[in-house]
Order: sequence, then C-alpha cells, then structure tokens
Amino acid sequence: MLVRRGLRPRPTPPDIPFSPDLDEAAADQLARQLDSYAFRLFLRGAIQRWEGFRPGETTRYLQAPQSRAYAEWLVKAGLASRLSTDRYRLIRGARSFGGTLEWYVARELRRRLQFDVASGLKTHAKGVGGDLDVVAAAEGKLVYIELKSSPPRNITAPEICAFFDRVGRLRPHVSLFVVDTALRLTDKILPMLVAELERRGGGVEIEPRRVERELWALTAHLYAVNARGDLISNISRAVAAGFHALAPAA
Repeated sequence: MLVRRGLRPRPTPPDIPFSPDLDEAAADQLARQLDSYAFRLFLRGAIQRWEGFRPGETTRYLQAPQSRAYAEWLVKAGLASRLSTDRYRLIRGARSFGGTLEWYVARELRRRLQFDVASGLKTHAKGVGGDLDVVAAAEGKLVYIELKSSPPRNITAPEICAFFDRVGRLRPHVSLFVVDTALRLTDKILPMLVAELERRGGGVEIEPRRVERELWALTAHLYAVNARGDLISNISRAVAAGFHALAPAA
C-alpha cells in the first residue's frame, strides 16, 4: 500500500532496549507490562539513564516500592542487571522510549485487531522528514499513527507541521496523533493541531469533537488520542470511529 502511493519504505533498525528476536512468551510478558502507563513512565526514565539508574530516579510519579518492583522485574526478565543493592542498568541501550512505544503499539494492533502492521519506516519521500511510526492495514484501509512519547510540553509546532506533511503525502484512510500521556490534550496539543489544520485549510474554522474522554475527532478521519485509561483501547476506539466514518450510510 505504501509503494502504491509512490513511497519507497524501508525499515529502520529497531531502537529498543531488548532483542528484536525476543521469543513470543517473553515478548508477550513485556507487552503486558507495557499495558501499564506507570511501567512505561518507569522504562522511559530507565532508558534515559543508560549508565545506570536507581529506581526512584526514573520518574517522580511512582512510589519507591513500585519503582523497585519494576526494576526487579526487568532483572528477572533479563532486560536489566543489578549493579548494586539499589542501582540497576539496562542490558541493551536505546536512544529514547519512542522505539519501544512503536513496538508495543504495533504488536497490540496486530494481536488485538488483526492488522497487518509495520513500524519505524523511512519513506524516502521528498519533502517529508522523519519516520512513519506505525502504519497498519485491514479491510483495504490504511491507518497511520504518529506516536509521541514525550510529555505535551515538549511537543513543538514544527512536529505538528511534519505530522500533517506525512499525512498529506501518505493519504491514509485514518490518521491518529497519539501522545502517551495521562494529561489533557486540550491544554496544548489539540489547539496546535487545530491551528495547523486551519492554516492548511485556508482559515476554515475547525471544531474538534470529543469522542470520549481525551479522544478527539478533528475530522471524520483524523484523531488525537492520549493514554488516560488505556492507551491501546483509546487507539482502538479512534480506529473504530474512523472506520465507521468510512462506511456507507445505512
């Protein structure tokens, strides 16, 4: 589907703190841990401290016993080593948490919704920078998901612009801008998306529609999603809304 759109997609080496050849049982255990927003916050902090970390240093949002339990789980799973009684280090490094988030979302879309999925793709398309985080296909429809692992305050207008550039070049049936945060999107992310969409639409006013909680439809085929409640359930709900909008009226 990407090649038919004139792209030359190539996978990039996965930027993940574990082997890409992880066996199915181990991969499933890791995915179940990643279901937890708290664990994702913890692992993000551990990745940022490649030289080693104390459990309490990874994120200020967790109590010490929970952070230590997560660190011990990483050791038991063979993903981290214990340097001392209170210091740990991931066995494999990664530049950021973004690659792990892509791996997790792609795996869950394949497992839960039976999509054909690819992640971390270079497009080699002129004027379109960055990678395609996750693309998924089912029922002859193409879904594009932009994933942000940074908190909303760190997401910039140029990143929003680049997202719309990719959507314009890819022309998917459904597009999602997903921020792995429990914070509201209405404070910063949604206004930036609306402003860029209005700019590209020649000033035509956009009225986002709340689907539920912090799941927003900017158009019938473009959605903004956060992680409050359950990240994958929220993504699945947005996909369902997009597919429903594509269906013929009864």
